Amino acid sequence: MSETPPRALTIGGSDSGGAAGIEADLRAMTACGVHGCVAMTAVTVQNSLGVSGVHLVPPDVVAAQVRTVVSDIGVGAAKTGMLATAEIIEAVAGVVDEVGIGRDPGLVPFLLDPVAASMYGEPLLSDEAMEAIRTLLFPRAALATPNLDEVRLLVGITVTDRDTARKAADALHDLGARWVLVKGGHLHGSPEVTDLLSDGEQTWEFAGPRIDTPNVHGAGDALASATCAALARGAEMPDAVAYAERYIRRAVAASYPLGAGTGPVSPLWAIADWDAS
Repeated sequence: MSETPPRALTIGGSDSGGAAGIEADLRAMTACGVHGCVAMTAVTVQNSLGVSGVHLVPPDVVAAQVRTVVSDIGVGAAKTGMLATAEIIEAVAGVVDEVGIGRDPGLVPFLLDPVAASMYGEPLLSDEAMEAIRTLLFPRAALATPNLDEVRLLVGITVTDRDTARKAADALHDLGARWVLVKGGHLHGSPEVTDLLSDGEQTWEFAGPRIDTPNVHGAGDALASATCAALARGAEMPDAVAYAERYIRRAVAASYPLGAGTGPVSPLWAIADWDAS
């Protein structure tokens, strides 16, 4: 019998197309050697062309999923994805406190992927839900991983270069997160993608050439999930982010077309020499 692997928890919405959301989280966690558990917040009606419907899970059921998983299976790290409403955000904030998931050393690391904007930059949350993310989840986050559109919605800063990225990281720190990763993938026109990690005193830059592919659905989910997996395996934060940055570069390079719209980044490069015979 094999040894039980590290466990991680994703709290987010389901993508019926399998490219983003908890499906992307589980794909990445598995590729990174971690058993992924789920607390589902919403079921989306979604394909490669977009989302045409959303069915929300009641907030008390979201909290119950977290409580039930942690009390029996245990997790080494947890992350959020799509939380959808202020009521779900409030439920998540309450239950992570209850089960010992949070910001500070000694707690299970809580990674906040503040899914507040679509891949095209449109807001996904109401003003009330955005304020709940700022006031309830950022102060509980060991790491927050916003993209540039989410940075703009959260703190009103438009990132155009390294200086404004550092300014944004400082503003996000002021919301309470222990670490912040400002993701630069949405800085269109740049030949490089640079992500900036900050603990409020030091910064680390992770840069690489922009990969020429339109198929980047689920990239943010995969990066956050790979980081969560590394934290669950015991890595310190800069090492966990560095590991996830290496993972996502290979996942983007291995992306593939799917349907008539935007295809997903892929964990399939991590599967070696599969043979059904």
